[in-house]
Amino acid sequence: MQINKPILPPQTVGIIGGGQLGRMMAIAARYMGYQIAVLDPTPNCPTAQVADTQITAAYDDMDAIKQLTDLSDVVTYEFENVDLEAATFIEEQGKLPQGSNVLGITQNRENEKTLMRKLNLPIAEFSIVSNAKECEEALKQFTLPAVIKTCSGGYDGKGQLKINSKADIEQAKAFADKYGSCILEQWITFDKEISVVFTRSQSGEIAYFPIAENEHRDHILFQTMAPAKVNAEVQIKANEAARVLAEEMNIVGTFAIEMFVKNGDIYLNEMAPRPHNSGHYTIEACNISQFGQHIRAICGLPLMPIIQFKPAIMRNILGEDMEPVLRAMPNSEEGFVHLYGKDEAKVKRKMGHITFTADTENQLFAKVEKFEEAK
Repeated sequence: MQINKPILPPQTVGIIGGGQLGRMMAIAARYMGYQIAVLDPTPNCPTAQVADTQITAAYDDMDAIKQLTDLSDVVTYEFENVDLEAATFIEEQGKLPQGSNVLGITQNRENEKTLMRKLNLPIAEFSIVSNAKECEEALKQFTLPAVIKTCSGGYDGKGQLKINSKADIEQAKAFADKYGSCILEQWITFDKEISVVFTRSQSGEIAYFPIAENEHRDHILFQTMAPAKVNAEVQIKANEAARVLAEEMNIVGTFAIEMFVKNGDIYLNEMAPRPHNSGHYTIEACNISQFGQHIRAICGLPLMPIIQFKPAIMRNILGEDMEPVLRAMPNSEEGFVHLYGKDEAKVKRKMGHITFTADTENQLFAKVEKFEEAK
């Protein structure tokens, strides 16, 4: 589905989901002059704080979905677990340029990996299991370590279990019995993880952001550095894989694919049909952010050619980091601090992020260190 007539300010962008991604979408749209409506069950959620209207209701509340659709000239979403009935309804009204098909694929790891395999894209070997017996049989075909994940749901390391040795097989079988539909994957001992974040317009034009390199701690993204330290061959392989998926799925808007790099080869891991944590650096480091480009795409505007002005490092601010970051701010001129307006700082909860930019990589690391010393 395509929107032929551009959506122009001050028309209204509707957003399903009121977290930090919706907030940053809303801020980008506001800069351009759009009005914002958000649907989220939490009053005064991060997006609502910068929106014109909040509809406070569950995501699958069809009356609320209809209200959001009526209020909005175009609708987008900040997370992939959007109710498919709701997404289909909005699409039928001609107001969801991203479509519902992309959600149906990215909500389920089996669908993701099956599509990647069909397109002959490089992925880890996988098998789908639904109970302990199937898990035990499938594992006979794997070389350990392996990983078992729920096919739906799960994020930041939730809903998955690493199987390091035979001693972990009973735990894996119990995991399969508990969650039902699961995906078993060969564990890849990678050199680094990268993210390909790109935006595709309704006419099929694709603009790629510089590839970013990710570092995780406790299964949560700790730091992203851009540009990634990968050679031109890896960049070409990664962007080409993204293009193949984007065209097959008819993606509209900003989209992210996490990939592993090992010995110069890439392996696609997971997809996100929306702006991504690893793309936050684009706000300060590029001429247009992943959020601004997303708004342009869904509103039917041409994409901007992307330029990265300076190397960048983005670090997440979790609940336990809040006090140290606030202590550092009066003592350091370094870093762009973004706090998301969440009501409670919980351990491991993403409360914000901070981005550093510099002319050289050495200067960049020095700025990060200086900020750390100010905590």
